[in-house]
Order: sequence, then C-alpha cells, then structure tokens
Amino acid sequence: MSVAAFNDPVPREGNIFRRTNAHKGRKVCITPQNSTMKHLCYARTLLDIDTLLDIDKDKLDKDKSTPAVEFNNGDHETALICLSGDVTVRVGNQSFVLAERDSMYVPRGSNIRMETHSTADVAEFSAEMEGKYPLQVVYYADIKNDDSLHFVAGGAATTRDLNILLGKNVQAGRLVAGLTISDPGNWTSWPPHEHAAMLEEMYVYIYMPAPAFGIQFVYTNTNEPELATIVRDGDAVLMPRGYHPNVAAPGYRIGFLWAMAAHREKQDRQFGVVNVQPEFSKSGSGLEASRK
Repeated sequence: MSVAAFNDPVPREGNIFRRTNAHKGRKVCITPQNSTMKHLCYARTLLDIDTLLDIDKDKLDKDKSTPAVEFNNGDHETALICLSGDVTVRVGNQSFVLAERDSMYVPRGSNIRMETHSTADVAEFSAEMEGKYPLQVVYYADIKNDDSLHFVAGGAATTRDLNILLGKNVQAGRLVAGLTISDPGNWTSWPPHEHAAMLEEMYVYIYMPAPAFGIQFVYTNTNEPELATIVRDGDAVLMPRGYHPNVAAPGYRIGFLWAMAAHREKQDRQFGVVNVQPEFSKSGSGLEASRK
C-alpha cells in the first residue's frame, strides 16, 4: 500500500459494525464484501445448552444436548479465540478444549466443529491464503509467562495490559491477533500509530459491561479526524489505514480484541512495526517489548 493510499480519507461507511455479539450461533459479521477490509474477516459464535445450531434436522434430538456449529474455512486461515466459557474444537481427527483467552490457529482447507456442554463465546478471524501452515493451539497460561507476548504498555493515563495471542509464537501467513485491556479511563493505542503499508486491522470490543463505553478514532488527517465514534461491548471498528487511538470512559476499562491481516503474505506479518504520529513520537511506540 502506497503513502498516497494512507493519505486517502478514512470513510465512515463500512468501518463500524454494532453489537456483533447480539445473536446465537455463528454469524459472519465482516468480510471484504461488506466492509473496507481487503483480506480480514470476522465471525462470532455464541453457544449454549439451549441453542440448536446444527442445520441437519435429522439430528434434531441428538443435537439438543450438544449445541455446535460446523463449517469449512475454504481458502482462509483461521484464528479462534475463546472469550468465555469453554469450547471443544475439532479439526479433522484432532480435538482440543479451549477455555477463556485460549486460542487456536487453523490452516486453510479445514473442517471445523465447535461445541460446548455449557456456554461458549468464540471470536473468529480469517483471511484468504495461498500457503498452508500447521494447526496450532495457544494456551493463555503460556502467553502470560512470556514477557514479549504479555506486558504492560504505556505510562500515565495510557497504561494497558497487552496480550499477543497469535504473533511470532504462531506460524501463519497473514493473521496476527491479541487482546488489550486498559486501566480505567485510560487511552490505548497511544501514542497514535499506523501500519497501512503492511497491515489492515480491526478492533472488536469485549469485557465492557454496561454502562462502560469508549471513544475510537481512526484518521489520516491529524487536524480533523475522519472517524470518531462511541464504542460499546460487541462493537467492531475497522482500520483499513490511519492512526487509531481510543480512550475509555472515566472509571471504566476499555477492552478489545485486535486482529490484523498482512497485505503481503508472510512478508508483512510483523507486530510492532509501526509509524508513530510525528507529534507524539518522542517516547517511542509503546510496543517495544514485543520486539524482544
């Protein structure tokens, strides 16, 4: 992506998706066909013991006791992140149980089945791929013990807990994903940075029970931001290009999944390689710990 592309204004239409967690079952929320993304897709799956999600009606009685979804990811590599509850994920003849904040990388061309015996909330990010990489499971307990994948970033008024769930620890072609939770009232993604030449990105807001909210900015014009919007739990905002800081309401935290897709497969898949807005660049990006 050229410098000129970064300087194009960020359109409001196609960049904001509300309440992406307000359904049962699996819902594909964002694709390049309905948004400004070139590669990145997002789906959300909510399972519980009272929900029947299997399309095969001949299995109606059986599936009442084991709510599940099943799909094939085609030419997309896929990242699954369990946000709450627990979910059993079966890929081919392999099966794994994911608990809160555990994640999984699934190669393209896989049949994926997710099911729960209680409740489960799973975020799914994907992008089309040419290469194929192995199935990999990432347990959050391992992330917490790696100070290049889990660290506190920022300073006064910008402190946040940053977790790289699928980064250099995972073999992949385009996808990078993680979780950020701010201290109450703080800014995150500060100082403002951008990486449009290498990666497009989206934020999906989580762990923000009402009345918590935040404000998200996305802009290429530093004097008059093109996008400034209130965000609440379940909302998603896309960053095809531009700086993208946000801030939590006083007394409340802002939490969000961030997912990125590299424009050039493998070559551009790098976390922490960013351009900081020049006016705020003296203190670095705040992401230096990830480069260890």
